Amino acid sequence: MSRVLAVLLLAGVAGCFEDPAIVDVDGDPAGAPVRTRRACGTVAPPLAEQDRVDAEVAAFMAARSANPVSYVTGGTIDVHFHVIRSGTSVSQGNVPRSQLEAQIDVLNDAYRPWGWGFQLASVDRTTNASWFTAGSDSNAESDMKDRLRQGGAADLNIYTLSPGDDLLGWATFPWWYEDWPSYDGVVILFSSLPGGASAPYNEGDTATHEVGHWMGLYHTFEGGCSSRNDRVSDTPAEKSATFGCPASRDSCPSKAGDDPIENFMDYTDDPCMDRFTSGQDRRMDQQFTTYREGR
Repeated sequence: MSRVLAVLLLAGVAGCFEDPAIVDVDGDPAGAPVRTRRACGTVAPPLAEQDRVDAEVAAFMAARSANPVSYVTGGTIDVHFHVIRSGTSVSQGNVPRSQLEAQIDVLNDAYRPWGWGFQLASVDRTTNASWFTAGSDSNAESDMKDRLRQGGAADLNIYTLSPGDDLLGWATFPWWYEDWPSYDGVVILFSSLPGGASAPYNEGDTATHEVGHWMGLYHTFEGGCSSRNDRVSDTPAEKSATFGCPASRDSCPSKAGDDPIENFMDYTDDPCMDRFTSGQDRRMDQQFTTYREGR
């Protein structure tokens, strides 16, 4: 069963939640939850679903091959920030607009070299204790997104809150949009925004990582040392996630190349992440063309 179908089943038994009150106020500096290891709640689908998606993308690209440009190679994506908070202080999730603008800058630094840019389209603030601690695939998450999500498939909705299970964030994959458009988007820990309190995950690269999933990328360590790993040929195989920021690592010595520990799709600290590959760029372009363009 795909993750989307599982979440749809959960949504069918969703409980009642307090009506959100959306207001704009200024935040104030304060503390925040501490995460000691990067933990991403985005789980790659079963191999059969991965194979189906790759086949769909290949067929769509083949159908487009007669055009001068067979796929989208970049563009500017509208970002809708949904600030979920439990109160009016920064420690309660009420992050200032300046941090959201800084997050847009971080995304642009990471994706602009590959043709993709981001612009802040809207910000709303919701006080709701249940949503503030929503877990991945929870009723609170689906209820929150049903109420707040904006735009179409090509619009990026980012929800900042304080997730359960010590997660830094999670995201939906592009091909899930058709079955459940209201669920599409990225969820991140509010204190992972640039200048937040969750060092070493406070330079904004949690969002960079999760937006990578939203654009169609898997973790670099997906599949371990297998030949398929993350379905991208120029990211060396990696047996497991890398934490911290080691000088080097080679967890698959029988495969070419050291582990891609500087890649945004690994689990290293924010200061260690600084790159995508041309293969990842091609996959993002083709995924966006197939599942997001014009939807």
